[in-house]
Amino acid sequence: MSGAEPLPLARSLELLRRAPCMDVASVGPDGEPLLRPLLGVLLDGDPCFHGGPRGAKGGLAGREAVVSVHETLATIPSYFVDPRRACPATTWYRSVQVRGRLEEIEDAEERAEVLRRLMVRFQPEGGYVPIAPEHPLYRNAIRGLMILRLRSREVVGRIKIGANRSPEERSRILEGLWRRGEPGDVEAVGDVLRLAPGLPTPAFLEAPEGTELLPCPAVHDDAVAGATALLEGQYWNVGCPSSVIAEAHAQADAWIAARDEGGRIVGTARAISDGAKHAWIYGVAVDRAWRGRGLGRAIMELLMDHPRLRRTEWIHLSTKDAQGFYEGLGFGPTDSVCRVPWTRARLSRRRRSA
Repeated sequence: MSGAEPLPLARSLELLRRAPCMDVASVGPDGEPLLRPLLGVLLDGDPCFHGGPRGAKGGLAGREAVVSVHETLATIPSYFVDPRRACPATTWYRSVQVRGRLEEIEDAEERAEVLRRLMVRFQPEGGYVPIAPEHPLYRNAIRGLMILRLRSREVVGRIKIGANRSPEERSRILEGLWRRGEPGDVEAVGDVLRLAPGLPTPAFLEAPEGTELLPCPAVHDDAVAGATALLEGQYWNVGCPSSVIAEAHAQADAWIAARDEGGRIVGTARAISDGAKHAWIYGVAVDRAWRGRGLGRAIMELLMDHPRLRRTEWIHLSTKDAQGFYEGLGFGPTDSVCRVPWTRARLSRRRRSA
């Protein structure tokens, strides 16, 4: 069994929007197969492309075509599941295929809109005169380009994250991904937990009863807003706009959150890290109703065990009023900046003594 599952339409369109390029496959006028990687954007959910009228794409208007994008989440080595057999080795991925008929866009405003979206996508900082169909800078170019739109009949998104494995096997794979910590592994863990909420909780995600730790909150649509609401008004954020707090979480190298049984974010902590020598922890907060129950400690221990922090020599943080809490986690007793050499063995010793 492949273990691939349907990807919801909204997620499929999001993958199409952010894909660096789209592979377009069709049959040319000479009957030969044609496959091209193209820069594309979506217009009302339809992939759109531009090019010169004399190129190979010039004869595709009116023809059936398929647009495909693919994103690898993680490679799964066989030993995550079986210590001997090679067969379990696989890849977890997202993919989308859009099937339909290619049409040349004739309307001048629609043609200009495709070009505007391309520029927003690939030059978001601006730095050019806005594109308009009758502007003298663009009138001839807009008329001379071939701009194609794939009128979508079918959008098929798939995600493979081990649905053919038992819950216990998937939990072992999640543990293996977290420990390996290669690019994309933490996001893969977060996606699996989001899409398969009934899985047994891996040991590294154990949390106080009534809460759930999120190792990759960014895969949850409401997590940034929840963490922002929790942090607004904290003494270190006085005068800081909520938009800046939100952006800090979206751009963090590592971020751990916790939510209650109702799905509300009740704890958060984030970090920036060079992955080798130094990491800094910021924005640690726990909802008042959950303080004193071990949630803050669980969040901090998971954050310090995050792949981006686990291998660093030093982890730093600043505090004005929580020295005792951080000393209990191994940080040094200073008034402002706490510094401690960090190893996973140190964390393990503290857990055994707790």
